[in-house]
Amino acid sequence: MGIILQRGGEEFCLEKLGNYFTLRFRVPLSSQDLSNLTWGIWQCHIPQVRLDLFQVLPENLEKSMSLARLNKNVAFASHVYQFPNSPGTSIYLSDEITVQFASGVNETQINSLVAKLNLCDAQHVNFLPNTFSFRVSQQAPINPIKITNSIIIFPEVLVAEPNIIIRQETHHQRQDFLYSYQWYLNHNGGSELASLSHISVEKAWDMTRGNRSVVIAVVDDSFDLNHPDFQGTSKIVAPKDLKDNNFLPLPGDNRISHGNASAGIALAEDNGCGIIGVAPGCALMPIRTTGFIDDNSIESIFNWSVENGASIISCCWGASAVYFPLSLRQRAVIAYAAAEGRNGNGCVILFSAGNTNRPINGTVYECNWPKDMIQENTHWLNGFAVHPDVITVSASTSLNRKAAYSNWGENISICSPSNNAPPGMWFQEAGFVFTQPAIINDLPGRGMFDTKQLEEAGYSPGDFTSNFGGTSSATSIVAGVVALILSINPDLTTSQIRTILEQTADKIVDTNPDSQLGMCGGTYDENGHSLWFGHGKVNAGRAVKLASQMRIIPNSMSKHIVGMNNHPIKIPDYDPQGITSGIKISESILVKDIRVTIDIYHQFLGDLEIYLITPNNQRVLLQNRTLGCRTNFKTICTLISHPKLKQVLHLQSQGDWYLWVIDFSPRDMGTINGWQLSLGG
Repeated sequence: MGIILQRGGEEFCLEKLGNYFTLRFRVPLSSQDLSNLTWGIWQCHIPQVRLDLFQVLPENLEKSMSLARLNKNVAFASHVYQFPNSPGTSIYLSDEITVQFASGVNETQINSLVAKLNLCDAQHVNFLPNTFSFRVSQQAPINPIKITNSIIIFPEVLVAEPNIIIRQETHHQRQDFLYSYQWYLNHNGGSELASLSHISVEKAWDMTRGNRSVVIAVVDDSFDLNHPDFQGTSKIVAPKDLKDNNFLPLPGDNRISHGNASAGIALAEDNGCGIIGVAPGCALMPIRTTGFIDDNSIESIFNWSVENGASIISCCWGASAVYFPLSLRQRAVIAYAAAEGRNGNGCVILFSAGNTNRPINGTVYECNWPKDMIQENTHWLNGFAVHPDVITVSASTSLNRKAAYSNWGENISICSPSNNAPPGMWFQEAGFVFTQPAIINDLPGRGMFDTKQLEEAGYSPGDFTSNFGGTSSATSIVAGVVALILSINPDLTTSQIRTILEQTADKIVDTNPDSQLGMCGGTYDENGHSLWFGHGKVNAGRAVKLASQMRIIPNSMSKHIVGMNNHPIKIPDYDPQGITSGIKISESILVKDIRVTIDIYHQFLGDLEIYLITPNNQRVLLQNRTLGCRTNFKTICTLISHPKLKQVLHLQSQGDWYLWVIDFSPRDMGTINGWQLSLGG
């Protein structure tokens, strides 16, 4: 017998699982104590909502739950449910519900309704008017779903939803020294490499390699913060572990860290000893999730990101369900982050489209699933991917074709390179793994090279892996590109950034039918949109160039002074005194704007630190030792790309300015070819 769930303005008939139930204990029990309980076989702990899952024989379900409820340490007990036509996806209930009241409903009316339904612990929900979360007290005669169904009939109530919990599903794909392996950044052709299947990142790096003031919040399962590609001054910002409720989002013993790979693609340091991320100069905010999705966990993710200064929030995961609309609170907190984050310019929020080769919002005729677990016309929905404030990313291959697994639809904003592999859903509930109908065809395309946690744990031996992929990889690349955009122009709004990505994308075309479903979606409509690729494949070079052209030039620049020193100077090897190259400015203005153009050759640029020294002897760090094995450094440092230059504002321009370069390691040699100083006032 089913039960109706109200969610996202829709109704769903849930099916009860006959051999599972959950309990919340007033005083948490150890794993050993839980395993010794006689009510059922303890399966796992569900953090955030503090639930424990038990398995019993179907004929013992109700008796076991009744015995558990008699125990004084049991605060809440519930059946476990599942969506129809969504194999292996368990739905867990907490004792929390959310109610949005109509405008004009007063406190007395609310208190009266709450008392009738045995609700307690009212908490106002941020960002939503007249909205509260409540706890269902132990005296309540019915479960949270039935309570919300009874509330919704009252004229005072607009929305009533229980807080359901569902397992999180990461959107990576696996396949059975190091920049040269990173074809997705830049390549000059080769086996299984189509022309321009990369993101043209080197053209973007000519303008910026990222800035520590731009912070990417990577929301994932765990992070090995000891990895060399995450080292560096101010590289890690505000780490958070929502699972263990601390500040060390580390992987458990021998657990694969999906977060390490996602973060590595986006912003691994250019330290000369591994891979390099798209935006190596930017900072990482690692957020470890609980592994489950509910209202509180989603609010925790986005509130933490906003409160701690995230510029970009990258989410390479979704709900392990065929059809998953967002709740009222989940939609609201994403909208809040997109509007109010980044000092009012909004956090840029990215979600991967998913890896099932299905529409993010649409119907497919299903057949050939194992045991016919999904069949006939089935509506698929990824509520995160269709949120209007989310940039949703699909995956293309090294041959500029659709990745076989990549989800698709009208809500795809942009695509990005990744591997190729069969589609797959890894629903892992109660020991079962469910996968989709297989693809028999050959799947050409290169894999992705990336970081993993150190030593033996991870996708493959060593500290790096070629076995990562999926729309996770694609989304991480776009997160890095957005970080480069914000490094060159931090004043852009979220809508401007979306426009930049879409207008500068490469219109790759794939006229081949999909190898699993036989459909076609690799061409573009009259609005320049493709079901498979969105507005096209991300192009970092063009995107960063357009962002730089959208800079606002201060009106106060009434005068402009340019000084140059094009006399080549050798950089002393392994000398902490370094070398200076000077420019004398004879005119006196009050500095309101500054640009420093630098041209340096060095056999290993990662040895160098570069400073600007002002006439009053202030030192401004323009480049730390993050350039790695590059040999040519040609860049323009501005107030936007290098915020530390704000130290020179309001100084008098007259005097001697110096470029100071220090080589901190032996053997490699180089030269300051020249530099230019532009001052506005």
